[in-house]
Amino acid sequence: MSDNPDRFGDDGQRTAVDGDAAVPTDDDLSIEELQASVGAVRDEVGKRIIGQHDVVERLLVCVLCDGNALLESNPGLGKTTLVRALSDATDLGFSRVQNTPDLMPSDITGTEIIRETPEGRDFVFERGPIFANVVLADEINRATPKTQAALLEAMQEKQVTAAGETYELPDPFFVLATQNPIDQGGTYPLPEAQTDRFLMKILVDYPEFDEERTIVKQYAEGGESPEVKRVLPRTHLLAAQQLVRQVPISDDIRNRTIELVRSTREDEQVEFGASPRASMALVLAAKARAFVHGRTHVSWEDVVEMAPPVIRHRIILDFRAEREGLDPDDVIQRLLNE
Repeated sequence: MSDNPDRFGDDGQRTAVDGDAAVPTDDDLSIEELQASVGAVRDEVGKRIIGQHDVVERLLVCVLCDGNALLESNPGLGKTTLVRALSDATDLGFSRVQNTPDLMPSDITGTEIIRETPEGRDFVFERGPIFANVVLADEINRATPKTQAALLEAMQEKQVTAAGETYELPDPFFVLATQNPIDQGGTYPLPEAQTDRFLMKILVDYPEFDEERTIVKQYAEGGESPEVKRVLPRTHLLAAQQLVRQVPISDDIRNRTIELVRSTREDEQVEFGASPRASMALVLAAKARAFVHGRTHVSWEDVVEMAPPVIRHRIILDFRAEREGLDPDDVIQRLLNE
């Protein structure tokens, strides 16, 4: 049983619905064509990022869900390169913010400046780097809480308030933030209530030997960085985002997904469980993964694959579980098995 079965025909084509808003595409693309365009983004990013297939897929799922992502790994694993390659494969505006303790909120959102005009001096709002489609917030935990709040307000509200005026951010808008889990000197960890605003927390692991050998040959032996082509226009991305929300999901899978999230609130190894926001995020992420894999329905496998990145930053383990050396992924896997 689907959410909106009348939006998908038996042949996988999008069908019209009374009162349905027009999808902003250059032409009437089928679902298969949009899925192929999204798949092309993964292929283009793969030219520059060797391996890390799960990471690339999860980041792409975040983009299709119109959500924000927190990438965590040790230094030197290509987080910044990955985000840059993703923006290069689309025609989205890109900006980078290098977070430091002395960074001020106005350095991100923008500030009013005095500008000379024919009529005299006037105050003009100079927009900051937050006014882009893809904003890379490098080492977000090095920014002060006040600056973090400015970023997270934009993530949640899709707007910026400065000098009493409200400015809408571009559509689509994503904050893709990175943080280093081992170097905590001079950092300000994100509060749990703020990390909950990230759709996913994606962990980037070390590459396999063959992958690392390819990386060394490609980047350390005179080779040029591969060119990433723009294969997904902004209008196609917006259309794909609309269709992702209409991917059918059965009542059984939806109920099991909600039960999984609710079980985190009752588990003895979890001190604070995930909120209903996690249920919404997990269902939406599962729909996006099905779309990325060329399907027009959600399977339980989609939920299983998306559960760790969606839930891991939304639960706090009991001190006894931490004493036993468990992490959130261990608890999530056990709840999935049960």
